Amino acid sequence: MPDPAGPVLEAVDLCKSFGDFTAVDGVTLTLAVGASLAVVGESGSGKTTTARMVAGLERPTSGTVRWHGDDPGGDAGPVPTRGDRARNVQMVFQDPYSSLDRRQRVGDCVAEALALHTDLRAGALDRRVAELLGQVGLDAGQARSLPRALSGGQRQRVAIARALAVQPRLLILDEAVAALDVSVQAQIIALLRDIRRRTDISYLFITHDLGIVRHICDDVMVMHQGRVVERGPTDAVLTEPRMPYTRSLVDSVPRRGWRPRRRTTYHADAAAPPSG
Repeated sequence: MPDPAGPVLEAVDLCKSFGDFTAVDGVTLTLAVGASLAVVGESGSGKTTTARMVAGLERPTSGTVRWHGDDPGGDAGPVPTRGDRARNVQMVFQDPYSSLDRRQRVGDCVAEALALHTDLRAGALDRRVAELLGQVGLDAGQARSLPRALSGGQRQRVAIARALAVQPRLLILDEAVAALDVSVQAQIIALLRDIRRRTDISYLFITHDLGIVRHICDDVMVMHQGRVVERGPTDAVLTEPRMPYTRSLVDSVPRRGWRPRRRTTYHADAAAPPSG
């Protein structure tokens, strides 16, 4: 049996190549139960490919992904079923509209996930749908709506409710608030913080926006050209970054009196190996 006191996730030396291009090169990360880790970097840094390997949407070229010590399909492990994978990890994407069935009412969308992964039926199923939608701030009227009748923030709440339906150990949020305006971003971040306080779910938060990392993540891992260049507690990394690339990301975050600095070329091979 898995050790409940152990990490929820261990990804060891993950590599992913597409032909001659190496998208991810030797990434290792550990995530404790109830923890929240941000993976940050520019577009093309390898952060989303790393998340997709953790979620099982991409098979690593090499390396392993383990849940509480059980290997669900690394370079030598057995290939997990879709149901096994869903019980471990769910993913919320940047554009909720593209991940929802436009012809399906949102309450039915959540009910479908519950029917597939649980034994709930009839009244018990309906009550659980209402509970999940209520948990993300949606009411019965919105449950009867099609996705096009909802705002972007409301659609993202539906996507989160559907992801939580199977009670996953890990929720991966891939640029999940990037397409929302600032006020709606704040609402979704507050929602995610509240869910985390009330459950033991862990978050893997994929983003290029350092401005929101402090509000939701305990730790941060910085990627560049497929490699980890820095990692550590969020406040330490963002307040006193050790690596030039991290410092350039922090300096690019708009703030009062901010003026953009000219970026210098950074080469991952020149960086000192990250600690941890």
